[in-house]
Amino acid sequence: MFMEMCLITLLSFSTEAFIGVNIGTDLSDMPSSTQVVALLKAQNIRHARLYDADRAMLLALAKSGISVTISVPNDELLGIGQSNSTAANWVTRNVLAHVPATNITAICVGSEVLTTLPNAAPILVSAMKFIYSALVASNLDSQIKVSTPHSSSIILDSFPPSQAFFNRSWDPVMVPLLKFLQSTGSFLMLNVYPYYDYMQSNGVIPLDYALFRPLPPNKEAVDANTLLHYTNVFDAIVDAAYFAMSYLNFTNIPITVTESGWPSKGDSTEPDATLDNSNTYNSNLIRHVLNNTGTPKHPGIAVSTYIYELYNEDLRPGSVSEKNWGLFDANGVPVYILHLTGSGTVLANDTTNQTYCVARDGADLKMLQAALDWACGPGKVDCSPLLQGQPCYEPDNVVAHATYAFDAYYHQMAMAEGTCNFKGVAGITTTDPSMDIYVLTLVGLICQYC
Repeated sequence: MFMEMCLITLLSFSTEAFIGVNIGTDLSDMPSSTQVVALLKAQNIRHARLYDADRAMLLALAKSGISVTISVPNDELLGIGQSNSTAANWVTRNVLAHVPATNITAICVGSEVLTTLPNAAPILVSAMKFIYSALVASNLDSQIKVSTPHSSSIILDSFPPSQAFFNRSWDPVMVPLLKFLQSTGSFLMLNVYPYYDYMQSNGVIPLDYALFRPLPPNKEAVDANTLLHYTNVFDAIVDAAYFAMSYLNFTNIPITVTESGWPSKGDSTEPDATLDNSNTYNSNLIRHVLNNTGTPKHPGIAVSTYIYELYNEDLRPGSVSEKNWGLFDANGVPVYILHLTGSGTVLANDTTNQTYCVARDGADLKMLQAALDWACGPGKVDCSPLLQGQPCYEPDNVVAHATYAFDAYYHQMAMAEGTCNFKGVAGITTTDPSMDIYVLTLVGLICQYC
């Protein structure tokens, strides 16, 4: 039994929109949790979404100032949806163990369940209610919202937006789901991918319209029923969801876009998955969201959005594009530099010049010594500060000395590709190793004692 709550109008959600990022982990060289958080901080990313509730990541996010959305994975959904106690245990283990140090603000119960796991659809709302009840019991229901991300494909006849409606076969799920969101003051989570709409339109959708590029007035899409003008696919999809909800008599539920992005690389069948298009889409998306323009149906109403995704995930199955949605590679090096001048500070920092070459954890010590000897010899690195009595002699071990020499060589070679390998015993990181070995100053490498 839920406490009755006052209905919340859309206008109460007209606070400033934010940009967040999704953090996938299907990488062959996944950075540590502390490295991930360091990258988020360096890029002024204040909102992150996890696809699970990984303990190490939640601990690393503690006291970071970053708002975190965690997830009940689809493979745990059936158990939680069938047992209130299972849901309570999940909240105890994954929420109560981390708040308030970690600022958990939302829980995604499953992901795209209606379209990817339809056999779990009948218990989806139960799972959401059980999770919510556990939050109520801990007095966290006002701080942490409960919802579930949907694929935009559940919306049929999406243009013009005013004619959109949810797939009617899902009404037995969608109606109670929307009632739950309304009664708890939560939001509809929607995954919006103009890339796929463009790819599947067989040329009907212009590329510029999908990428937020400026269109002349005669090229804008006009909804004949409302006379609203649409200058991009993103807004049209979001408004289609608003109209689909209103078709079911829900007009006061805000929308958060839990995934949106554009791949930077594709195979021969994906010619528009390019670095330039990915940069254009994500740069324009960030500007559009942070400008708080809202959508034609609801101008000025925030549509906060999580970019898909932080890292390229090289282990993801499927086409080439599936592995190339990230803003950064596993080393924290940007895939491209976003065009964000004048759009605030989020994701506006170029970390290309904030990368370091360090000895890999667990590297063979003999190979490290050989690489150190090469760097200090044929590599022409000045290793005199590593001599006994000199400022970088301590800590006196091959890992510390090799990291000094590797990074000096890497920067000496202008951080060119291939200059931080040393036969596999070195790797690039965005974490400054100065806390252990040295600091970088404007006048060059100056060693200091730790």
